[in-house]
Amino acid sequence: MRLLPDPVRRLAAWCAVLLLVAGVGWVGVRLCSQFRTAVTPVLLALLGTALLGPLYRRLVRVGVNPSLAAGLTCVAVVAVVGGALYIVVAALIDTGDQIIASLKNAAKAVSQHFGAAGTGLDDLAENSRALLGKFGGTAAANVISGVSVVGEGIAMGVLALLLVFFFLRDSGRAVAALRSLAPGGTADTVEAMARRAFEAVEGFMRGTTLIALIDALCITLGLLILQVPGAIGLGALVFVGAYIPYLGAFISGAVAVLVALADRGFVIALWALGVVLAVQVLEGHVLQPVIQSRTVQMHPAVVMLAITAGASVAGILGMLLAVPLTAAAFGVVHELRERHVLDGAPETPPSGEPPGS
Repeated sequence: MRLLPDPVRRLAAWCAVLLLVAGVGWVGVRLCSQFRTAVTPVLLALLGTALLGPLYRRLVRVGVNPSLAAGLTCVAVVAVVGGALYIVVAALIDTGDQIIASLKNAAKAVSQHFGAAGTGLDDLAENSRALLGKFGGTAAANVISGVSVVGEGIAMGVLALLLVFFFLRDSGRAVAALRSLAPGGTADTVEAMARRAFEAVEGFMRGTTLIALIDALCITLGLLILQVPGAIGLGALVFVGAYIPYLGAFISGAVAVLVALADRGFVIALWALGVVLAVQVLEGHVLQPVIQSRTVQMHPAVVMLAITAGASVAGILGMLLAVPLTAAAFGVVHELRERHVLDGAPETPPSGEPPGS
């Protein structure tokens, strides 16, 4: 090994570190996948705790008992989330038939417009009908598995809510337990890393919630002006979808445009598309730089890669958790780097005296 040049030895060391990190990460992902029913509620509860922590601390500061403050916070979450889901589902149910009808009419219009060239569209439509027929035939067989998935999701949601209550109430005990488990002499470092990671997640959740609220209000106002049915429900859908950066806003905006197309026609749908695009430009060029730059410093490319990796590992849930977990990892790396720089910084020499003299 001594015969190798220094650059080669450094490259080998970095490769060994990367392989070790990749191996540990792969094992961690596999373990989380095997125990997803236990891991998922914990991760969701951490996100909920990061989002609700300021409200809980404010209640405690005004003299509310910690257990009561945690309980009131969880009740408020149930009311807000339940109301938002009800509004979204009701709006989509009311306008679902209109969306399907408008898409059928649009397909017929395109086929008639292209004339002979529309035969390919007819073949595509026939193949789509056959595919839907096969899907409908197998859907009945999957009802039981679907019900089990729904039941599992409800159970994880209830467990996550209970964990939010305990995480809020016993946050001080968690810090003490973490310090007691840290190896000798590293308690301060471990606590600082944990605090930096949680602050990064808290900043992401706080910034994303504010951006989601502004997006939902702007799009809801635009849809109300355009007299699009279910505007409030579509605004709630935009708010929920904003927690999945970029992709969630795209999907919720597409649903809003489809609803406008179904009920108000092509021209109003174009205006709705303009409203959605204007809000996205506002978010990308104003809200994201101003709000998220103060809470989480992550390049958009890193965010997109994190979402893609999360989707490949755990689907929609992975997309939801990928960015805050990446933010936490960045927070830990920044803390370690700052401590390394401080520990390795040379002493400042007197004025006029070069270092090491």
